[in-house]
Amino acid sequence: MAVTEGFKGFVTDLLADFGPVSIRNMFGGAGVYADGVMFAILVDDTLYLKADKVSARAFEAEGMGPFTYEPAGKSPIAMPYWEVPPRLMEEPEELASWAREAHRTARASKAKSPRKPR
Repeated sequence: MAVTEGFKGFVTDLLADFGPVSIRNMFGGAGVYADGVMFAILVDDTLYLKADKVSARAFEAEGMGPFTYEPAGKSPIAMPYWEVPPRLMEEPEELASWAREAHRTARASKAKSPRKPR
């Protein structure tokens, strides 16, 4: 699940049309943030964007699937982050549009989630 520093820099540059992002390491991968909201993840040098039931249809139409992991002794778990179609890695303007939708989805999801006490 490692993410190389080179891929982090590539994603930061690729999302320039979206706007400034920060990338933070987590659980062997990394989270991509804008305005304090995580809207994408990086796993094994692959970019995944957050999607809801509606926006996931665009990923499905491109033949892409969600990020999944398999906890020890349990069934695979799908996360609400979908692999970015390879063609978008060469189309930064269109990727920025998909990233804006992912950011909107992440903000909406964050607004719905009750805050957990620390």
